[in-house]
Amino acid sequence: MITYTIRRLFQAIPQLLIISLLLFLLMQAFGDPVATLGARTPAKPADKERLRRALGLDQPVIVQYAVWLVGNDWMKIDLDGDGVRETRGKRKGVLRGDWGNSLVTRSPVLEVIADRLPNTLLLMLTSEFVIVVFSLLIGVYSAVKQYSAFDYTVTAASFVGYSMPVFWLALGLIYLFAVNFKRWGLPYLPTVGMFDPAVGKTPEQIALHLVLPVATISIISIAGYSRYMRSSMLEVMNTDYIRTARAKGLREPAVISRHALRNAALPLVTIVGLDLPFLLAGAVVTETIFAWPGMGRLFIDHTNRSDFPVLMGILMLISIAVVLFQIITDITYSFLDPRIRYD
Repeated sequence: MITYTIRRLFQAIPQLLIISLLLFLLMQAFGDPVATLGARTPAKPADKERLRRALGLDQPVIVQYAVWLVGNDWMKIDLDGDGVRETRGKRKGVLRGDWGNSLVTRSPVLEVIADRLPNTLLLMLTSEFVIVVFSLLIGVYSAVKQYSAFDYTVTAASFVGYSMPVFWLALGLIYLFAVNFKRWGLPYLPTVGMFDPAVGKTPEQIALHLVLPVATISIISIAGYSRYMRSSMLEVMNTDYIRTARAKGLREPAVISRHALRNAALPLVTIVGLDLPFLLAGAVVTETIFAWPGMGRLFIDHTNRSDFPVLMGILMLISIAVVLFQIITDITYSFLDPRIRYD
């Protein structure tokens, strides 16, 4: 297993280099970052040209990529009412931990991302926990009680839940649990931000503000995941080793938990393993609707400003997470199913 893991990690290095090159090339189609820079008065054409030269945007794309990757001499830029002021500096490059500075805030990219990442992880990990727990419970119980009233009800609800667009579901939850509950004189849920500024950033406030965003993300995913779990459980429950376990006199809860669930969970592990890396990107629609200060809103805001360094930082962070979680998912298979060996 150790040899397999090391081999996969070495294989990830050229993968990430190819991904970074493709992403860098795609960034060129996002727009002109110089056009979005400037103070209250737009920069003069001559200043824009100096800014392009200072940022290295006048160089061929492959040269820009090399500078981004391994570093080079560069110029720090200040754009104010007097025009562009240039000061010499040096950039180490991504391979040495320097991801550059945001073109919008002038702050280091890693600081910009680190400021929003905890908020997104709080929202998305809470959502993922709710999704996995309820998907397992609903999927397993539906399989055990196949063709029961509960199974038919969950099946119908799953199709409805999976068909709802995210924005429609979010607005519907806001209308019901915030607007109508307030109108009816009932305790209502907040809809904006992480906490009430008048109260402060307390655990109770954060938990209260999490309810609607988590529900929006979870409902649709639970609807889909529970169907995968139900199908997988039904397939496993009809295998020979499950019939053998029952014939040996094992109780049904033991048969389900010790024998059926471990093998049936493999498809769910695959789906969750693919979803977890994208938690770092946040839920763009959900974070925008609920004004949650996470990575999703950060990506949208800096996309509108063509802030290439921040966008590349977010996309590369997701790419690294995808590669690592693929390895973790493969390793998890061997623990759930002893028949799977990588040696």
